[in-house]
Amino acid sequence: MKKSRFTEPQILAILKQGESGVPVPDLCREHGISNATYYNWRSKYGGMDASLMSEMKAMAEENRRLKKMYAEMAMQNELLKDALGKNVWSAPSLQGISGIV
Repeated sequence: MKKSRFTEPQILAILKQGESGVPVPDLCREHGISNATYYNWRSKYGGMDASLMSEMKAMAEENRRLKKMYAEMAMQNELLKDALGKNVWSAPSLQGISGIV
């Protein structure tokens, strides 16, 4: 995922300028962002303060970690099912083992 040039407090400051009445094209030109970026930020972060933004970021990180953990566990589960589904100990091999013991 591409890292933003702007920190979360900077994004919030830009959005607050837009809410205070600064025209969006002027605001975007001043900060070197596109109108689409401004509106994406507004839809994602609109109405948030810094604490909510950091909480959302922490939750997204935890969600990413849990998804990775789930994928690993699901893969292990499939491997175990495949291994148990195959008859590893067939009758002839068991007879050979009992003769050794």
